[in-house]
Amino acid sequence: MTTQQYLVIHMTDASGATLAQDEDRRMLESWIDEGVEAGTVGVGSPVAGPDRAKSVVVRDGRTIVTDGPFPEFKEWFAGYDLLEAESIEEAAAYMAKHPSALAGRVLILPTVEHSWDADD
Repeated sequence: MTTQQYLVIHMTDASGATLAQDEDRRMLESWIDEGVEAGTVGVGSPVAGPDRAKSVVVRDGRTIVTDGPFPEFKEWFAGYDLLEAESIEEAAAYMAKHPSALAGRVLILPTVEHSWDADD
């Protein structure tokens, strides 16, 4: 079976479990080891908090850059990973072992080609 690439977005919110730093680290290291061994986990990184974020929009030809945090966020985008898995269910089972699944939420999105790439 062929594999699919998935973008995984780590979200944090107040409803998740609070993990002790040593437990968080243990879970994360185990998750990485399993993913590297299986060839599942690819590029990924945590990201800075909302105090260092910017929002960019272009309206009527004008670029508007504003500082975070953003009140419209109920959860914070804490990091991302790219995974290879045979199915979204397999990716979900793997991500259930990540600390973000306990401390917040994990979103899994299949990557797709741009519509214009399919025409080539």
